[in-house]
Amino acid sequence: MKYTDTVAAISTPPGMGAIAMVRLSGPDALQILSTLFFRKGKPIEPSKIQHGIAMVGEVYDGEKILDEVVVTFFRAPHSYTGEDVAEVSCHGSVYIQERLMQLILDRGARLAEPGEFTLRAFMNGRMDLSQAEAVADLISSGSAGQHHLAMQQMRGGISNRLKTLRAKLLDLTSLLELELDFSQEDVELADRNELTQLLQVITQEVEPLMNSFKLGNAIKRGIPVTIAGRPNAGKSTLLNALLQEEKAIVSEIPGTTRDAIEDTVTIRGLPFRFIDTAGLREKTRDPIEAMGIERTLDKIARASVVLYLFDTSTTSLDEVKTELALLFTQLKENADVESIDNKHFILVANKIDQLIEIPHHFSEYLEMEVVFISAKRLENLEGLKEALLRSVEPFDISNQLMVTSTRHYEALSKSMDALQEAADALKQQIPTDLVAVDIRKALHHIGTITGEITTHEMLGNIFGRFCIGK
Repeated sequence: MKYTDTVAAISTPPGMGAIAMVRLSGPDALQILSTLFFRKGKPIEPSKIQHGIAMVGEVYDGEKILDEVVVTFFRAPHSYTGEDVAEVSCHGSVYIQERLMQLILDRGARLAEPGEFTLRAFMNGRMDLSQAEAVADLISSGSAGQHHLAMQQMRGGISNRLKTLRAKLLDLTSLLELELDFSQEDVELADRNELTQLLQVITQEVEPLMNSFKLGNAIKRGIPVTIAGRPNAGKSTLLNALLQEEKAIVSEIPGTTRDAIEDTVTIRGLPFRFIDTAGLREKTRDPIEAMGIERTLDKIARASVVLYLFDTSTTSLDEVKTELALLFTQLKENADVESIDNKHFILVANKIDQLIEIPHHFSEYLEMEVVFISAKRLENLEGLKEALLRSVEPFDISNQLMVTSTRHYEALSKSMDALQEAADALKQQIPTDLVAVDIRKALHHIGTITGEITTHEMLGNIFGRFCIGK
């Protein structure tokens, strides 16, 4: 799949601003640029437009100057797309942007599709598919953690690891398929025990990548933190305190919150998505409140971290234990046990401003981490944030490759299944050609991540989510 036409798009956000940029890419980019770009009232010769050098001049609309602009030209293949690329920076007037685009389209370019510049970069070998996807993640990154993971992937972190895996799998399948050529001579070119050990090594490299998805995807979307507890424990007050705005309605009347309220806070570069939920109670006659409680249990089941809030001035330790036991029972009825066991629970003893002395023995009695705060008076919120950071502390994102894409995770899962089938086949002494088929399946699924194997539908789904102009 190659492109023979030239495309153009406004690459800056829509609307009025100080500066806007229009980008062209394709074989006619230089020719179109030379018919628009003037210096001191004279059209510039294409040969005078140098690679990578910014030039100041004017764009003419007929005999009138449309705008004073800065033009930068990148000659193929040394450009973002691998084609001739021209970037025209103009003033951010909506009229100037639209008129400049129309002049370019009148000279033979067409409007670029969403993500088409990056798609052309992929098709021209400037980046692989996983790197191209990271471009969209980098654009949407809103925290240091999200930026780090996107930049790591865009610079080939995941790709390099997968290339190594593919090379090992290709070596393995080559040996097996070579045996098929000598099947009549009954020649065994690879020891079955060595093949089994090699499969185990490859599996041990795929598994950590798969396991990294839970945290990687959470960082990409915001680590989900559910604030739960009985009615009137101060959950909404805590959410407002963390967000530093009045996001949730606060009232002394129990059961005010009927639905989940969400927002994100970045703590030391990591995005935490806090979810305030309806108060938990064993029974309620209010059908709307009952629906809220059901949604609360669902949010807890989906969260990575649960802040269980209780009023330390009115709730005894035995009552907290009973509430937690009831919560775990309800969760096991509404979600699989494994997902509950993997959650990080932090007990938050609220309203310490109403105590004479803080009961530090709570954590020993409850056998869980307890953080003492006053959400109303903003006391010890930093201690709570430290506890949240500790909940993801075992994962060092600065030195660890992480999978953040659901598509990548699913491909790795399918490759893992195929590798397991190959290992089982070797143990059962299944014929070589069938073992090779399983390994080829693993190769296929890994290849879909980096783009060695693609379909038009796959590319459409990936690049269709990009903004126009990128």
